[in-house]
Amino acid sequence: MIQLSENALKAVQKLKTEQGKPEAYLRVGVKGGGCSGLSYDVQFVDQFDEKTDRVFDSSGLKVVCDIKSLLYLTGMTLDYTQEMLGGGFKFINPNAAGSCGCGTSFTV
Repeated sequence: MIQLSENALKAVQKLKTEQGKPEAYLRVGVKGGGCSGLSYDVQFVDQFDEKTDRVFDSSGLKVVCDIKSLLYLTGMTLDYTQEMLGGGFKFINPNAAGSCGCGTSFTV
């Protein structure tokens, strides 16, 4: 399961409105690369594959994750902060053994 904090939910809903994608799903995944080996991949999508994706409801927002990425993201919470330095989306991932300074890549 992947959760969104209240702040992240508001930020995602705002982005969906700004981008004219009110019905889009939030896809969260993992790809190879980044400072620590794996990096987070977040984007809006219009559809998903019922065979290879899992869909979660987080306060009315549909979150999609492929089953391979889910191995690394189960239990993760996506948060959002508005700090002057380092603000933006934050990944709180209990599966990460370490992460880079910018927080967008991790190791397991």
